[in-house]
Amino acid sequence: MQIVSDGLTDVGRVRANNEDSFRILDPLHLFVLSDGMGGEAHGEIASSLAVETIVKYCADEKEDSNATVIGAPSDNWAAKTKRLQSAVHLANLKIFQSAQKNPEQRGMGATLTAAWFDGGRLSVAHVGDSRAYLLRGGALQQLTNDHSLVAEQVRRGIITPQEAEASDMQSVLLRALGAHSDVEVDVDEVAIYPRDMLLLCSDGLTRMVTEPEIAGTMQAETNPTTAAKKLIELANDRGGIDNITVIVARFQEEPKGWFSWMRRGSAKKD
Repeated sequence: MQIVSDGLTDVGRVRANNEDSFRILDPLHLFVLSDGMGGEAHGEIASSLAVETIVKYCADEKEDSNATVIGAPSDNWAAKTKRLQSAVHLANLKIFQSAQKNPEQRGMGATLTAAWFDGGRLSVAHVGDSRAYLLRGGALQQLTNDHSLVAEQVRRGIITPQEAEASDMQSVLLRALGAHSDVEVDVDEVAIYPRDMLLLCSDGLTRMVTEPEIAGTMQAETNPTTAAKKLIELANDRGGIDNITVIVARFQEEPKGWFSWMRRGSAKKD
């Protein structure tokens, strides 16, 4: 399968600095997004540390294939899923230790949403309220559960989704990287098919733009770069109260036949 992807980040209309971080590692089909927390406690350091730790740990897979697995992986998980879960645990520990060593960083933390594609399967690891979505056949499916106070209240039936959207407690997280020396990581595996689209985003998008609007934008703009730009524009048009970061990936069938082979060969020479 062929993957076309792009990611963009924007400070928004209110914040003075951008505490979001993201990386796309094309050769590995790895997508990582983190939203830092802590303001003066250096949330941007936490998110950057999270992303770079995960990218390095996953990129070193071949050279470090016997690395100790962190956490409690399921025996049924693919090797890359186990590796990704371990990477998130390691990122959590690094943020926690950095905050302990540097008093000015006390209170910093980060969300983390990462996806790793291999062999028709998407490994997803998640902590916090950044999200992963899958668009298939026009339907948008949220692949992650928010680890926030209002999301938990909705799940328990204490408040409605509409009340959650209006709540001033939306930013209160129940789980984040760096808060403790260990963290519970949500991990899942999802089958991927041609024409599926993946979206990773910080809450700067989802607090401003509704899911139907997200789905409509991604359907109308199948080019990942254009889709990412449009989604960020929408969030800013609604006020842009937070940093906005978006990663969009489109999965498509690998071209077949001698003509497509010649085209790919020509492209490599340019």
